[in-house]
Amino acid sequence: MTYANATKLAAINSTAFWFAIGLNMIWINLSEVFRYFAFVMPMMRDAFPMLPGIAPMNFPVFLIWGIWDTILVVSVCTIAWLALDKFGATMRVVVFTATGIWSTIFVILWLGLLNMNLATPSILLAALPLAWIEMLVATMVVRWAKGRR
Repeated sequence: MTYANATKLAAINSTAFWFAIGLNMIWINLSEVFRYFAFVMPMMRDAFPMLPGIAPMNFPVFLIWGIWDTILVVSVCTIAWLALDKFGATMRVVVFTATGIWSTIFVILWLGLLNMNLATPSILLAALPLAWIEMLVATMVVRWAKGRR
């Protein structure tokens, strides 16, 4: 690796990157909470009334959700930062990057849940489009933050 490449890779540790992480921590947490309480939780409870404690919201679940959101935010920001750096910060790249992140994280998750009969097609039809919008906005936040450095 040349010195120029090492310097370029080191740029990911810039203030702009951490700013994108901070903004996306707020955005993604708000989006996840909204999607869960407005759609997923009631739909899961309607679809699986025979299961006690389905889609709970208690302290242990809240802690796990915080870990999930932290991993999600760091992953989205890192992948989006690198993709926008490599392919350019055009809206086309933003949409492709957001769609790739979304399909890698959310489509695989929800298809796995559907495959195990832990979700219904109607839940997927509500959760997946909202998750795609979440990833699109998160990627646009990274694009905006990159432009500020």
